[in-house]
Amino acid sequence: MTGLVIKNTGSHYIVLTEDGVERPCLAKGNLRLRGIRSTNPIVVGDHVIIEQSKGQADEEAHYICDILPRRNYIIRRAANLSKESHILAANLDASFLVCTVVAPETSTTFIDRFLATAEAYRVPTELVFNKIDLYTPEDTAYMHELIELYTQIGYPCHKVSATTGEGISELTQRLSGQITLFSGHSGVGKSTLINRLIPRAELKTGNISLAHFKGMHTTTFSQMLPLPHSNGYLIDTPGIKGFGTLEMRGQEVSHYFPEIFRFSEGCRFNNCTHTHEPGCAVREALEQGSIAPSRYTSYLGILEDEEGNKYRPEYK
Repeated sequence: MTGLVIKNTGSHYIVLTEDGVERPCLAKGNLRLRGIRSTNPIVVGDHVIIEQSKGQADEEAHYICDILPRRNYIIRRAANLSKESHILAANLDASFLVCTVVAPETSTTFIDRFLATAEAYRVPTELVFNKIDLYTPEDTAYMHELIELYTQIGYPCHKVSATTGEGISELTQRLSGQITLFSGHSGVGKSTLINRLIPRAELKTGNISLAHFKGMHTTTFSQMLPLPHSNGYLIDTPGIKGFGTLEMRGQEVSHYFPEIFRFSEGCRFNNCTHTHEPGCAVREALEQGSIAPSRYTSYLGILEDEEGNKYRPEYK
């Protein structure tokens, strides 16, 4: 029997099977031994094959015995360095990164790493700037600078307030009919925003930690939520602090920055790293203001991650 993973608590899963029934499942033991170097080999959005067998006390239990091929996914370097990767979700039509300018601030480094990963795995991505009701004029001006930057590159941006409801109607229309991952730092108001979009979701919400002015985790597991009056779904995931990139070889990194890749066609050398080579069209565009310094800095940071072995290797 096949099904769709709609909830993942880390050890247990809820699978919507082909007969329309939501079934609690466990991962079959041999599935964990297949060399899937991930903290979570099964993720929300996965299409899986399940089987029924006798469990403890001879009770019937359902087990996930295989994962069908994924068409895409969003992946990051695992916080637990004994594993290599952590997959946020799979088989996505889009991903929405929820950002805030303050309380807490979402850095351009974090945004760019997320966007580069989405480009690498062919997941269309849009930015949602939340908490606009809290912004000072200076905050609003900075947000508009970011929106202009990312819109010009090709990433649609949305301005919303989960508290007042501003911008929610437009966002609802954009989400209709597709499976969309919602991700972002803890504290950016993701749960409150989802409660606005899906009132019956009743997700827990939390306050900002005054000690560190950062968000506190309110979502502890990943789940897929149906959108009202639409055949679309939202995938809610726990907030993430950092976004270490994976599986990006040095010469490929520029491919995941659309504006850098576009200018790289004018470089003198085909293998230009855009760091020191003569005749580099990318650095020329940077000097002329056609590439934002923050984007170039993010590009260099990912190069350092992959080439400089910034993170500890899994095993020697």
